[in-house]
Amino acid sequence: MIMRYLLMLAASLAFAGNALAEDGEALAKKNHCIGCHGIDKRNVGPAFKEVAARYRGNESAQAMLEIKVRNGGGGAWGKLPMPPTRKWASEEDIKSIVQWVLSLK
Repeated sequence: MIMRYLLMLAASLAFAGNALAEDGEALAKKNHCIGCHGIDKRNVGPAFKEVAARYRGNESAQAMLEIKVRNGGGGAWGKLPMPPTRKWASEEDIKSIVQWVLSLK
């Protein structure tokens, strides 16, 4: 009986991980992030996988990147600044996109 519950829990977690990947990518497309960032290739801005690698293990990365995405900024990846997204991306979308980016390997 316990084994059945553990298997159901494992399946639920696997599904949640897949949903995060699908939702994060869809939100990145919906909010025009893909116009400047590739998933695994640098475009105008860094590839999302580069961002994930740079901040892996950094406990404050989620909050810091949400602020950077919301307000824009420059200097971390080159001279071209990132525009603020608060005009078109909701707080919930920004949080989900950053969470998805940081989950990439």
